Amino acid sequence: MTETPLREVRRAVYRPVREGNALEDTVARLVQTIRLGVVAPGESLPAERDLAARYAVSRDTVREAIRELADTGYLVRRRGRYGGTFVADPLPQPPDPGRIDVAHLEDVLGLRRVLEAGAARAAASRSLDAAQRDELWARYEAVAAGSEADYRRRDTLLHLAIAEVAGIPSLVALAAENRAQVNAWLDTFPLLPRNIEHANAQHEHIVTAILAGRADAAEHAVLDHLAGTEALLRGFLT
Repeated sequence: MTETPLREVRRAVYRPVREGNALEDTVARLVQTIRLGVVAPGESLPAERDLAARYAVSRDTVREAIRELADTGYLVRRRGRYGGTFVADPLPQPPDPGRIDVAHLEDVLGLRRVLEAGAARAAASRSLDAAQRDELWARYEAVAAGSEADYRRRDTLLHLAIAEVAGIPSLVALAAENRAQVNAWLDTFPLLPRNIEHANAQHEHIVTAILAGRADAAEHAVLDHLAGTEALLRGFLT
């Protein structure tokens, strides 16, 4: 399969920003796009005029947001025939978060359980067409076969694919925002090979249950999977 991001995910990260904080929201939305892997390291962002139209802001606002992220090492601007704005490869290493707000961590993780377990149940309860079924299985295979360097990006897109096939468009935006925060924390500590193996087995259980229309099993598999990630986040961050 291609690495083209999912349609509803793209709509979620490229939707219009709020009035009043256009620059800050544009920067935040671009960071979300990077953290979710919608645009992979080394790949180019859409043109400034396209971003301005999608975010419903001026090109000057987009240009300033890009400049801010270029100054911090997340984006690289290139001139010439093959120029544009590219996601840095490699991305800058996030700082050590130190002791974080435990209440905020639990809030984000609690919301994630509601969103992702509900998405899996909703997806398993639907009659998915052949294209949706193929897409979901291909996303699982991409994670299982991916390199360690690209694992979290592919993992993110699998989880967002489940939210998308749930058939509730507004859910995708919520799941994307939540996952971007989770990814910011995950990126502060290294991948663990044994954890990857375990997570891949759990992914297979989740996707298989969804494709079989087993809503209870899909929900339970997601909750088991999220519990492992939560344990790592609490262990490293609190």
